[in-house]
Amino acid sequence: MFAVFDAVRKPFHRLALLATVLLLAACDAGIPVVGGNSGQRIDPGAAVPVALLVPHGAANPNEQRLARDLESAARMAVADLSGVNIDLRVYGTAGDAGKAQQAALNAVADGAKIIVGPLHAESANAVAVAMAPKNVNVLAFSNNPTIAGGNLLVLGQTFQDTANRLTRYAVSQGKRRIMTVHSRNLAGELGRDAIAQAIRANGATSAGVVSYEFSQGGVVGAVPAIKENAQANSADAIFLTANSAGALPLFSQMLPEAGLSPAEMQYIGLARWDEPAQTRTLPGVQGGWFAIPDPRRANQFASRFQAANGNAPHDLAGLSYDAIAAIGALTSSGRADALSRSSLTQSSGFQGVNGIFRFLPNGTTQRGLAVATIRNQQVVVLSPAPTGFGRAGL
Repeated sequence: MFAVFDAVRKPFHRLALLATVLLLAACDAGIPVVGGNSGQRIDPGAAVPVALLVPHGAANPNEQRLARDLESAARMAVADLSGVNIDLRVYGTAGDAGKAQQAALNAVADGAKIIVGPLHAESANAVAVAMAPKNVNVLAFSNNPTIAGGNLLVLGQTFQDTANRLTRYAVSQGKRRIMTVHSRNLAGELGRDAIAQAIRANGATSAGVVSYEFSQGGVVGAVPAIKENAQANSADAIFLTANSAGALPLFSQMLPEAGLSPAEMQYIGLARWDEPAQTRTLPGVQGGWFAIPDPRRANQFASRFQAANGNAPHDLAGLSYDAIAAIGALTSSGRADALSRSSLTQSSGFQGVNGIFRFLPNGTTQRGLAVATIRNQQVVVLSPAPTGFGRAGL
C-alpha cells in the first residue's frame, strides 16, 4: 500500500489543476449558451480567411507549448489540403478570455470567416458572444459541453461521447448492471451525469452511484461503500470517472484488495488508462475497458508531426488539424454557405487525424472511438474504431 500512497500523494496536491486540464475549463460550467447563426458566406473562388486563436503569450509553459503544437498542426492541415486555399491567420490570446475576445474581433476586422479556438471554455464563450452578432461560427478546443450551442461548437472529446461508446460495448458483452463511482467535484459530477445518460440510452441498468471526496482520504474512505453498494445491487461492472493523475492508482489497488476482483467485476474508465505509460503497470487496470481514438490514424499523425516539428504532438494538437481539415472539406464543395452551421453539422461528418468525427446539433462533437484494455501492461484493442457513422460502435 505504501508504494501506491507515495505515488499519488503529490498528484493529489494538484488534482484541481489536473482536472481542469482533462476537462478544459470545467470551472466555467454554467456559462450561458450564445444564440445561433448561419455563418459567414465565402467566395468559393478565393482564399478562405480562417483565424486560429491559440494561447501564445500565456504565462504557463505548458500552454505555450500547446499553442505551438496547435499552430503547427493547423499548418500541417493547410498544407495537406488539395484544391482548397486556406488563408490561416494566427492570433495569440495569452490564455485570457478578454484577450481572446479582442483577438477574435481583430480577426473578423481582418476578414476572417470562421474562428478556430480558443482553448479554455471561458475564452471560447467570450469569443462566441462577440462573434454571434457578426454571424461568425467558432470551433473551440474545449471539451466542455455546457458551453456548446448556437455559433459555438466544441472540438474536444466529451464525457458523453466516451460514456456512450463504453456503455454500448458493455451491454454488447453482457454487462448490464453498471455502478458509477465519481469524485465530488465538477469534473466528477459531469462524468456521473454522462454515465447515467449513457446507461439509460443503451438499455443498461444503474447498479447504484457512490461519490467520494476528491482527496486521498476521500478515496480510501469510499472503498467500503463501493464494495457494499456493488454487492447489494449485484453490479457486474463499475464505471469510474477517476484518472491516473488522481484516484485511479488507489482504486486500482484497493478495490481488488477489498474483494472486488477484476476477474469477477468489470472495471470501466471514463478516462484513458494507458496514459501516462506507467499507468499500464498498475495491477488493477489489467482487463479494464476504456476508450481511445483510432490508434492507426493517431499514430500516423504523431509520426508525421514528430518528423515535421522535432517533437511529439501535444494530446490536443490533433483538434487543430481536425478543425482545418473540416473547413477545407466543406469549402471544397464550392458553396458560398460552406461554413454555415448546417454545413458544419452535416451527419456524414469528417475524417480527422484521430478518426472520424462530426459536430452534433447541440454543438458537441461525436468521435469514432475504439474500446481498449490493458493486458500484460500492453494496450489491446477490443473493438476497433468505426470508419463511418451509422456503423457498429456509433
